Amino acid sequence: MPRYNYTYKAINGLVGKAIHRYDMIADGDRITVGLSGGKDSLSLLWTLAERRKRVRVRYELLPVYIDPGFAGGFGAELADTCRQMGFSLTIEKTDHGLVAHSPVNRENPCFLCARLRRKRLFEIADQLGSNKLALGHNKDDIIETFFLNVCYAGEISTMVPRQDFFGGRFSVIRPLAMVEEKNIRRFAADQQIPTFTNPCPSAGVTKRSEIKTMLDGLYRTNRKIKGNIYRALSHVKMEYLLK
Repeated sequence: MPRYNYTYKAINGLVGKAIHRYDMIADGDRITVGLSGGKDSLSLLWTLAERRKRVRVRYELLPVYIDPGFAGGFGAELADTCRQMGFSLTIEKTDHGLVAHSPVNRENPCFLCARLRRKRLFEIADQLGSNKLALGHNKDDIIETFFLNVCYAGEISTMVPRQDFFGGRFSVIRPLAMVEEKNIRRFAADQQIPTFTNPCPSAGVTKRSEIKTMLDGLYRTNRKIKGNIYRALSHVKMEYLLK
């Protein structure tokens, strides 16, 4: 049984706020939900499914998992979790992770793997007749991506809560964009949402992990810093940037 406690109410409120502010979901949408096996994407599927029972807007949810091909995968267990939630999981077996970590790849393994995964998610969403792709990126992910792009790409950019493609015919949405990772962790534990161990050899040793560690140290010095950084991403004074 769902637990409608403080963490559920807090996350549901922020998800609803993001959905309304960025016009993420409309009546009749077919939404492919990209699952990774982590707490974020499964919490997203759970929350969107639960919201569907309580709002007038009708939409479909179609979970998809792109298996990167590593030994020790968890596709069958993830499919079973989805069945318990009332969904049939589409699993796409790939070699994306293996290729990304092979000598033929001259790029960052995570960059290539993520790019290939996103491309395949787009293709599957199109095959399923979806007009939206929902991803489980949260508030911390958005901040970390900003610093990753500044430090390693030399540009000021990040993920956005909603991004339209192909003249608006298809959109990527991130309903957890206003939710902090620590609250999703608590929420997943409260709702007994299972998470699966990532078999990727780069898990925990990426540039994103380094940025996360740096930011965690910064956040400990002042509890307002995370909120200030997040607000700054939508409060840009272009006249004070180099041209």
